[in-house]
Amino acid sequence: MSQTRVLMLWLLLAAVLGCTVGPTYQRPDIAVPQQWIHADQPGLSAGVVEVLQWRQTLKDPMLDALIERAVHTNLDLRMAAARVREARALRGVAAADQFPTVTLSSAYARNRLSANVTTTPRSIAPEYDLFQSGFDASWELDLFGRTRRTVEAASADLAATEDNRRDVLVTLLAEVTRNYVDVRGFQQRLDITRDNIRTQQQTVELTAARFAAGLSSELDVAQARANLATTESQVPVLASSLTQAMHRLSVLLGKPPGALLGELARVQPIPLGPESVPIGLPSGLLRRRPDVRRAEQELAAATARIGVATADLFPRFSLLGTLDLRSNDLGSLFSAGSRAWALGPRFLWPVFDAGRIRANIEVQTARQETALARYKRAVLVALEDVENALVAFAQERLRHCSLAEAVAANRRAVALSMELYTRGVGDFLSVLESQRSLFGSEDQLVQSERAVVANLISVYKALGGGWEVWTPSERATPRAVAAAGS
Repeated sequence: MSQTRVLMLWLLLAAVLGCTVGPTYQRPDIAVPQQWIHADQPGLSAGVVEVLQWRQTLKDPMLDALIERAVHTNLDLRMAAARVREARALRGVAAADQFPTVTLSSAYARNRLSANVTTTPRSIAPEYDLFQSGFDASWELDLFGRTRRTVEAASADLAATEDNRRDVLVTLLAEVTRNYVDVRGFQQRLDITRDNIRTQQQTVELTAARFAAGLSSELDVAQARANLATTESQVPVLASSLTQAMHRLSVLLGKPPGALLGELARVQPIPLGPESVPIGLPSGLLRRRPDVRRAEQELAAATARIGVATADLFPRFSLLGTLDLRSNDLGSLFSAGSRAWALGPRFLWPVFDAGRIRANIEVQTARQETALARYKRAVLVALEDVENALVAFAQERLRHCSLAEAVAANRRAVALSMELYTRGVGDFLSVLESQRSLFGSEDQLVQSERAVVANLISVYKALGGGWEVWTPSERATPRAVAAAGS
């Protein structure tokens, strides 16, 4: 066996058995609580968390339709999906370096030699044709895992962009639902305001009639009209907020601001959530919440890039080969005599670089430490978000119950004060105070009802649910961390 073949055999064997330098990623061991701190709040249960289709717990067909449309038309989600396709293509670029590169080239030239150059052989004609065609091939042997680490980093980048798209989706589901609830809440508040305006108009008419009959003073009429005008002043504010919420919904659906004004004009009640919300265990948050998953994949990518930088400390071996066909006559270009070829290895090893490679390793190591801190912070923020959402949801439900009792009591107070005033045994101040209290408590009750649902949405969003239903079938792309989803 010739020395060239022996050398080639050893290089190929080294490529197969080559090592991979740099640290191998392992998921950080982060302690999470075994139970939620506020799991014993009213309206919460410790059952298996149900967040896959949490929107269906609100039982509102129009909301379901709006969410369906938003998932297909929202522009933020489209941008996130485009970034996923970009990352998938970049991974393909990185993976291509694992294979040989072959280039086909062909050329033709008409040449004329200078008659004034004495070194030109007389046997060569002063004008001649040159036809060329051939292949150039090169293959860098990944002896120290530089390419493998690059592919590993690109795979983690792809996984991170996929989780980013899921995070955008979770936010979109929550924003559409929250703005829809705002629309229904403002509609309910407008209805309550208008009902109170009609009642107060009747009170103005009653006081005016009693004043005309000499049964009360003009002060009662003035106070009744002032109370009516104050209530009427709330209508423009509520109408403006209602229109703005509709505009926001339209933009979330990728439509002009006024696209949904007619569709949402019909007044409907605020959707109600379930009686009890199962919240699961904190340990499931790391696997489910997209921003935590994204932070972990970014950490995996940063870890792999330390290996890419470390591999630059070691030699780089490549196999180079060319096969050319050259002839002055096109007819003989493909004959045996036109062949020319070259084959052999190439060896590159930076002997002196003024510390550039080691400085780059320090750069990648610092970035990996930053990514680790970012991942740990993402976990802590996720836990905080859930705990805050649980407290807010449970406490708002208690507040809602108290406000419901206040509304019932104020309605009774309005009826009694009006009856006493009509009979002439009660003062008008009691009527005014009871009407103001009723209007205030009814308005707060609707706001609390909206807040209960909004806080429920915050619970589901903090738990990271809902994206699984809308995730398309992913292509078979190796992830940077095989155990990330286990």
